[in-house]
Amino acid sequence: MLRPIRRALLSVSDKTGLVDFARELVTKYGVELIATGGTRKAIADAGLPVKDIAEITKFPEMLDGRVKSLHPAIFAGLLAKRDKADHMATLVEHGLPEIDLVVCNLYPFEQTIARPGVTEAEAIENIDIGGPCMVRAAAKNFESVAIVVNSDDYGYVLGILAGNNGMLPREVRQSLAASAFREIARYDRAIATYFNKLAKLENPDLPGYFAVEMTKKQDLRYGENPHQKAAFYDEHPTPNRPCVSTAQQLHGKELSYNNILDLDSALNLAREFAGPTCIVVKHNNPCGAATASTLVESFNRAWDGDPLSAFGGIIAFNQPVDADTASAIMDPKAKRFIECVIAPDYEPHALDALKGWKENVRLLKTGPLTGGPQGLDYRRVDGGLLVQTRDYGADKPDDWKVVTKRKPTEAENHALHFAWFVCKHVKSNAIVLGQGTQIVGVGAGQMSRVMSVEIAVKKAGDKSKGSVLASDAFFPFPDNVHAAAAAGVTAIIQPGGSVKDKDSIAACDELGIAMMFTGVRHFRH
Repeated sequence: MLRPIRRALLSVSDKTGLVDFARELVTKYGVELIATGGTRKAIADAGLPVKDIAEITKFPEMLDGRVKSLHPAIFAGLLAKRDKADHMATLVEHGLPEIDLVVCNLYPFEQTIARPGVTEAEAIENIDIGGPCMVRAAAKNFESVAIVVNSDDYGYVLGILAGNNGMLPREVRQSLAASAFREIARYDRAIATYFNKLAKLENPDLPGYFAVEMTKKQDLRYGENPHQKAAFYDEHPTPNRPCVSTAQQLHGKELSYNNILDLDSALNLAREFAGPTCIVVKHNNPCGAATASTLVESFNRAWDGDPLSAFGGIIAFNQPVDADTASAIMDPKAKRFIECVIAPDYEPHALDALKGWKENVRLLKTGPLTGGPQGLDYRRVDGGLLVQTRDYGADKPDDWKVVTKRKPTEAENHALHFAWFVCKHVKSNAIVLGQGTQIVGVGAGQMSRVMSVEIAVKKAGDKSKGSVLASDAFFPFPDNVHAAAAAGVTAIIQPGGSVKDKDSIAACDELGIAMMFTGVRHFRH
């Protein structure tokens, strides 16, 4: 059923697009505007006719603006059922106006508490009361009232009005109501989480009640396999947070489910390092990783770590892609097949060259990679959800201990650090072999650790001679040391903590291998 918009109530914190939207309502459809405080001023300053809400309620704003819209004159006009004669008679009896449209976004509570040094009093003053009440009332009575809570919807609503002679269809009002209730639920969850932390009632990172609010970013062609349906949802990260969700796709065909998984893995490993770094990921495991003095050198060394596995992989950089790096990627002699490239940015010539290289290669830009991955880590199980904090920031290299008679050389120590931070991003059981700041062999996802060692050695070939080894968890038996020594490994880094640590240390001492314990495990199942 179509409903005309004759009177609108506007009360917004974010005034983006407000004046243009209000102007269209007034000039094209003759809508009468009612507004609160700053919203009324913004509309009036634009030369548009607008009534102050106090003209309707017959009460001024009071208590420093805490009370302005909470009044029967407002809520009767929002909640009255237009098809009930007694409801409409009540409005007439008391001289109360019908309100057909509410435009309301809420006080910026989440933005406020995200500011460094924000006080409890500042946070509490940014908890909206009247706004959510108006939004709920309008959404409840969507049969008669339309509710808009997002400035991004202004154009959409105006388009519908234009196509329906200034009226909104029921299905549009219902859809807007659904968005409104989602917004209120999200807002209330943020406040509840904040108060839980204030009151110290629960683990602040893992509360007693857990809910996830996400918005569909895009439908995907399929999931991990063609018979599975899939979509990509956005967890509302802050716009300046560099991650796959906020990345801008500059070129190439649409992303797949597996692309997004691999891009996330590659990017989170690339951001571990400060120097020019390239990561190559295949099937959610790094098969190549290198840091060098230039980005192009890091790319060449990362690709050469395992060129067979790198074919069809995902590439991530921690610095903007320059023309030399783009040329190396496109080298016709190498005949590379690359699914995606993700980087903080691209120099103009590099971007143009990569766009002209292959039509389907996906190019993504994140902006500067500041900090580590944020938020909680989720894993779905049948009937529930596993939630954990991120595996980030646990390592303290100054606390690592050399447990063998021989200490690592300076070169070995540098290589061990690099291999260790790569290893935490490999599926367990994880073994990584490194030469300097280049990964030369990876053993991933095996049921026995010694098998992962054997796979990493086989991948590395002759490059295993003189390499260092990183293991994401302790060695349960010294057979891992023997297998590594036979391949030419000279130094090992691992968490330690096994009841057979002494056996592994003794084996290293016997074979002249240096070993360090980190005290931190990095399983990645």
